[in-house]
Amino acid sequence: MVIIGENEEGHRKILKGIKRVVVKIGTSSITQENGLLDMKKMEKIVNDIIAVMDRDVEVILVSSGAVGAGTGRLGLKDRPKTVPEKQAAAAVGQGVLVHSYEKLFDKYGKIVAQILLTREDIADRNRFLNARNTFITLLGYGVIPIVNENDTVAIEEIQFGDNDRLSALVACLVDADLLIILSDIDGVYTCDPKLSNEAKLISVIENLNSFEKATNFLGMPGSKFSTGGMITKFQAAKIAAQSGIPVVIANAMSENVLLDILERKSVGTLILPIGRLHAKKRWIGFGSNICGKIYVDKGAEKAIVENGKSLLPSGIIRTDGSFVVGDVVSVVNTDGKEIARGIVNYNAAEVEMIKGRHSDEIEEILGYRVCPEVIHRDNLTVMV
Repeated sequence: MVIIGENEEGHRKILKGIKRVVVKIGTSSITQENGLLDMKKMEKIVNDIIAVMDRDVEVILVSSGAVGAGTGRLGLKDRPKTVPEKQAAAAVGQGVLVHSYEKLFDKYGKIVAQILLTREDIADRNRFLNARNTFITLLGYGVIPIVNENDTVAIEEIQFGDNDRLSALVACLVDADLLIILSDIDGVYTCDPKLSNEAKLISVIENLNSFEKATNFLGMPGSKFSTGGMITKFQAAKIAAQSGIPVVIANAMSENVLLDILERKSVGTLILPIGRLHAKKRWIGFGSNICGKIYVDKGAEKAIVENGKSLLPSGIIRTDGSFVVGDVVSVVNTDGKEIARGIVNYNAAEVEMIKGRHSDEIEEILGYRVCPEVIHRDNLTVMV
């Protein structure tokens, strides 16, 4: 076993005192080869969740499988390829999926709630907060929220989205203590175990950014009824880790997998958090829609990334897009790399007029001054 980190036992102490967990389950872990739901697999997952809840841990379940279940119920041999076909399969499968969970949890006297989200529900700040309030209220009632993307209406999500990313955003939304991504693989390997006998399981990853650079890891594809793979799990883990939430990637079929994780046993791959972002900065960095770009010079880049400063007009080179006041924009360095995201205090035309100038000149140029910063540091999330 390979450990990226100095002390696995010490690292796993971070899992002590977990009280709220988001569990993501992949399509292959709850379906048969033909796409139909596998009730034995689902029952195993439900039993694992109940065991965790019996220890006073709140659980939010992000479950894939709607398209696969719909595909199986419709008698299709392969996953639909066109958007209307995928949406039809999702519409059929979502009801089947939630009804199956409801029956399984009801055996333990537990109530489930279906929550279908789109990217817009996360990107819009008010809808984000409303969704958060709903989750917190349900958890207060002891209800298990079962979350999925609203594939029947969200065209972009069904083409490019995945529930790995959704699970990370939900973890940020509810201030989870831990994100657990369950799949049909034991964790992160040094290379694809399906292709090489030399592949070794990685127990702990201290810094996901450094790991990606060092390994040039490309990941493995998912099953024919799923949309993800190890790449999407890494993307989700990065969102969570940069938001201060630890992540465990593990095999859904491992015995007592959730309890073993919470008991800090060496199960799966633990990805350590990087810092701890405020809830608003999490939303800015990972939940919001990007409405434009602001290119900055090296001085501004250093001030933002290394010193945690605000973005002033003097460090701005140019803009791209037609953003307005209150929009979230991407802050890009001279190499074209995104270094931060933030909420702007001026629109694109105004930023173009004051770029490269001192803050004291803003009122003279525009005729007024809202504030000296184009983006205040409290509304700025560093992305590197």
